[in-house]
Amino acid sequence: MLVGVPRNRVRQLLAANVGNMVEWFDWYTYSFLAVYFATQVFPKGAGGSLVPLLSSFAVFAVGFFMRPLGGLLVGAFADRYGRKAAMTFTITLMGAGSLLVAATPTYAAAGLLAPVILTVARLTQGLSVGGEFAAATTFLVESAPPGRRGLFSSFQYVSTTIGQLLASGLAAVLAASLSEADMSSWGWRVPFVVGAVASLVGLWIRRGAEETSALAEEIKQGRAERPRLFEFLVKYPTKAFMIVGITMAATVAYYTWTTFLPTFAELTVGFGKAEALRAGTISLVFFMVLQPLAGMLSDRIGRRPMLIAFGLGFTLLPVPLMGTLTDSFASLLFVQCLGMVFLSGYTAIAAAVNSELFPTRVRASGAGFPYSLTVALFGGTAPLVGTALIDAGNAHLFGWYMSALALASTLVYVFALKETKDQPLR
Repeated sequence: MLVGVPRNRVRQLLAANVGNMVEWFDWYTYSFLAVYFATQVFPKGAGGSLVPLLSSFAVFAVGFFMRPLGGLLVGAFADRYGRKAAMTFTITLMGAGSLLVAATPTYAAAGLLAPVILTVARLTQGLSVGGEFAAATTFLVESAPPGRRGLFSSFQYVSTTIGQLLASGLAAVLAASLSEADMSSWGWRVPFVVGAVASLVGLWIRRGAEETSALAEEIKQGRAERPRLFEFLVKYPTKAFMIVGITMAATVAYYTWTTFLPTFAELTVGFGKAEALRAGTISLVFFMVLQPLAGMLSDRIGRRPMLIAFGLGFTLLPVPLMGTLTDSFASLLFVQCLGMVFLSGYTAIAAAVNSELFPTRVRASGAGFPYSLTVALFGGTAPLVGTALIDAGNAHLFGWYMSALALASTLVYVFALKETKDQPLR
């Protein structure tokens, strides 16, 4: 896949993606282990056994609402001072947040202080992840040789998925090795400690990256004016709003299919926790393999056909697919893998599409802020919406919710988005 790519470009790819992998391992560990630590950190309410889980997913959503701030501030920092400096900051912040989650006391020991500490940790991680997308995706696309931006873009979700796989795999190993009581009391803390240590490794690797923004050096030497905080919105409002339309359906589909679907199966058809984690891990491997293939395809046929295929797939498929879920392992694996085929039409090229819309001067903030804001509004709330609908006895409505958003995004792909694969980065 990387035949003909200069070695220095490959080094850039590795530097970005190893750090990104660690970032997302820390981020996803929370969602995979929420079913275990929910009752430890949150009090049980009169509403039933789902109250602690709903609370943990509410904190999951709160973390997402720091992502727009990270996309804006870290994106502006990356535009002014360079992508490398911004990526160094984000991975340091993520490690600190992960360590704080690991040290969160139980509700029985600390009362309301426990959920407060967890929330602060998640806010820290949310700021980091929002900034990571802004800096790392622009770094990846700017590092790509001509005609390979789709391929390089796809490694954003390759590394994201590897981090998610490691989080899911470690959670699955712990769930299989420890008793339910041990997992709930202390086992869930182990992956967060691992994530904090791995962040130090990622920080060391990123020190070897080469800066991709020549403008940052010109600004540093006083030869160019620093971009203003909201310059991307003032000069390119249509493009900023277009990213919202491009992203809103994809982020709900992504977080549902890669993260929440095993929990959805547990709550609706009685799927076992360990089996759900195993199915999720296998499907993520399949999803990871699809990314570079879809990225290379987009370099040949364009970005719009890929996005339209994704949009149509998720307009038509969520309701029937989620309706076919049973307590069979094969059922969950089939539903996840089929959805991921269509989802790859978006994930493999998201970094390229967003970066190709903006010039270098405001690329990180222009791509990072509207994307992170949309992810916060739609992706971060997906598990919360799904769990609330299940708790209300309306689980079937969640599929319709995804389909409606997919239809809206498809209209953007068809009528508003122009092809960008052959446009030079400005």
